[in-house]
Amino acid sequence: MISRAVLVTGCSSGIGRATAERLARGGWTVYASARRIDAIASLQEAGCRLLQLDVTDDNSMCEAVEEVERAEGAVGVLVNNAGYSQSGAVESVPLDEAHRQFETNVFGLVRLTQLVLPGMRRQGWGRVVNVSSMGGRLSFPGGGWYHASKHAVEALSDVLRFEVQSFGIDVVVIQPGLIRTGFAEAAVGSIEARDDPYATFNAAVGAATAGAYEGGFARVLGGGPETVAKAIERAVSAQRPRTRYRVTASAGLFMMLRRLLPDRAWDALVGRTYPKP
Repeated sequence: MISRAVLVTGCSSGIGRATAERLARGGWTVYASARRIDAIASLQEAGCRLLQLDVTDDNSMCEAVEEVERAEGAVGVLVNNAGYSQSGAVESVPLDEAHRQFETNVFGLVRLTQLVLPGMRRQGWGRVVNVSSMGGRLSFPGGGWYHASKHAVEALSDVLRFEVQSFGIDVVVIQPGLIRTGFAEAAVGSIEARDDPYATFNAAVGAATAGAYEGGFARVLGGGPETVAKAIERAVSAQRPRTRYRVTASAGLFMMLRRLLPDRAWDALVGRTYPKP
């Protein structure tokens, strides 16, 4: 018997919630998780099973995986979605906040993957879906720590894909562009007001981030959480999934521009939106 139970992290809102709902409607056995069970209580009505899971707490991750394995034998599909953006100039972000960014976006993702791989290997099938970002392939000013974490996710996914493929396990990267969720609000809220050389710059970063996600550009070239959920469904359902799924036209546009433009030309382009400190 091969378990195809799906464990999704970060389901309290946005992409995680939309993914859990969509996969449950599609007949998958979905374990929706979040740090607080009360934040995802409504997902039970959508057919999901609920788990308390904090990706920065090793005991919490171990207990969640053990619970799924007791019921299903193995976690068949892991959707590593939990994450957030820490914004602000690299120098102005305290290192404890930078550590917290990597604990959630990178180390939690890796640790949870380590925990589910033995079960996937035993049954000879599994799928690890890592929600990255177009920001894992390019960088905007003021997002250094967030971009660094997503670049790490991209690199780790590439290596992991090679290492586990012969066990029947696929590793897939999802690269959303501008997605209208609470992402922008959280990113802007993470910028601390400081009286330092970066005060004006950080304020501009907040304004540019809010404008990008709330303006007409996002409405035309972006998408909602369900857009990403649909791509994740394709990734977990395909017999032979692609290694990467770009989501929204904005992701394709910005990633193409970054690939084509030399570094200084890219700096000049983003400099039209972000003032230099």
